Amino acid sequence: MNAEHLLTHFDRIADAPDAMLRLRRFILDLAVRGKLVEQDPNDEPASELLKRIAAEKKRLVEAGKVRKNRTEPEVSEALPYDLPSGWEWVPFGLVHYLVRGVTYSKSDVADGPMPGYVAILRANNIGSNLSHDEPVFVKRERVSPDQFLRSGDFMIALSSGSKNLVGKAAFVPEDFGEAFGGFCGVIRLYAPQTQGFVGVYLRSGLYRESISAGSRGIGINNLKKEILSNLVFPLPPLAEQHRIVAKVDELMALCDRLETARKKRETTRNRLATASLARLNAPDPGPTVFQNHASFALDNLASLTTRPDQIKALRQTILNLAVRGKLVEQDPEDEPASELLKRIAAEKVQLARVGKVKKTKALPPIDTTNAPFILPAGWTWARFPEIGIFGRGKSKHRPRNDPVLYEDGTYPFIQTGDVAQSGGSIETYSSLYNDIGLAQSAMWPAGTLCITIAANIADSGILTFDACFPDSVVGLIVHDSFENARFFEYFLRTAKNDLHEFAPSTAQKNINLGILMDVLIPLPPLAEQRRIVTKVDELMTLCDPLEASLATGSDIRGRLLAVQIHDALALASLASTKHSAKESRPS
Repeated sequence: MNAEHLLTHFDRIADAPDAMLRLRRFILDLAVRGKLVEQDPNDEPASELLKRIAAEKKRLVEAGKVRKNRTEPEVSEALPYDLPSGWEWVPFGLVHYLVRGVTYSKSDVADGPMPGYVAILRANNIGSNLSHDEPVFVKRERVSPDQFLRSGDFMIALSSGSKNLVGKAAFVPEDFGEAFGGFCGVIRLYAPQTQGFVGVYLRSGLYRESISAGSRGIGINNLKKEILSNLVFPLPPLAEQHRIVAKVDELMALCDRLETARKKRETTRNRLATASLARLNAPDPGPTVFQNHASFALDNLASLTTRPDQIKALRQTILNLAVRGKLVEQDPEDEPASELLKRIAAEKVQLARVGKVKKTKALPPIDTTNAPFILPAGWTWARFPEIGIFGRGKSKHRPRNDPVLYEDGTYPFIQTGDVAQSGGSIETYSSLYNDIGLAQSAMWPAGTLCITIAANIADSGILTFDACFPDSVVGLIVHDSFENARFFEYFLRTAKNDLHEFAPSTAQKNINLGILMDVLIPLPPLAEQRRIVTKVDELMTLCDPLEASLATGSDIRGRLLAVQIHDALALASLASTKHSAKESRPS
């Protein structure tokens, strides 16, 4: 098969999930089907090779080097597909014999290399290549000659707790003076010239699927000698085997280069995305420099963000910029936020005088030396109790799941999970309180900002309906001066993972109402706050389709890869059929 034809569309499918893994499997699949290289009618058929293999097996048995089988191997399953002319389906045991490993006693094993000891490789040394890491060492006199690994062997895992490891084989390219231990074995070929194609077969889906069906055990997966010997094995003419192996090596090397190039592209793109977001989050470099950084990031949004985690980081960056006053321009004509706080405080005092609200304890002055960053002109630091009604939810009755609270309920009752899964807008509730449930709780109005302080710490969301919630959730009803609580919900998303920066006096991991009351909130002028919320919504709207397109694009690339593989296989099959028909046509 022509490598260029196979990879014509690879630039469109290389980023599909598991693209390279699937392409490698496809190459191996073509190889064992006889569809990777052209057949040559002048090749000696596999039946002649089988005769020489049988003669070599007989010689080894008569010389006492190989035990004679009680029963000859036979194909134990239906033939999976038709083979080209000159090929033969045979039991795998006709081309090899298996030598099982030995389990050695503890008294024969040393802690490390010692004179008179031999390195023993185990199943964990079997990968795409043979590893020599962390062998055990056994007295040489305890290791029989046939237990030493020989050049041309395939060391194979015969037992393991992992089904993926059982049957996995690694080629032994030379005599290393090492042996193999229990739960392993070696496949030794009667015809060493076939080792290249056997290596292709042992990596193919045909082999793995047969092994998966046959290696079953209780608590551990085992591959019996009989199962391995009776696997169906497609044996090509020897000359074609050599051509197949050469083509597989060529295509696998091409896959290596493509994979390296793809990883390099990803690394470069990831570094650029990380650097762009880092520049936006860096200390204030000045309005002109920041504007250039922001323009670059937004102009290259689609090319820089190619993974869901990058979209998540971008969303977080947008919120960070918003609450630091870097997302929209400041207007010196805007009323400073400090004036707004004064009016809210004066109104609270007046309402307390007439008995409409409870008088609250005055908060201590803010020490700005503990502030996490410098605010723009017109902004001020505030705390939750200063911007509205702030308090914990209630659910006094115990147990909280008592049916008496919920029978024929009509009042929504949310819990921490509803807040955690809300994405900023709470639209679900856990259950419905009845009048008894409502009486031992409290109803909070739609628009309340909810903050979790147990289970899921500092998750936030805004109620879209009136609801009750327990004391594991804190509520904030913002003052009427604010259109909604969106800016404060955005702020909480930025502060969630670094809450200690906003409440520096705390050292504990969990939060409570007292800690939240001390959290410093960056408060912009009211007019700017509206502009910020509008801009955040606009940018988040840009992120939504980009995020969706990543998932869709990944799915499309995966499907395109499957189609290309299917089409290439169909073309190869058609070419093989035409070639066979041409051969059989009378001259």
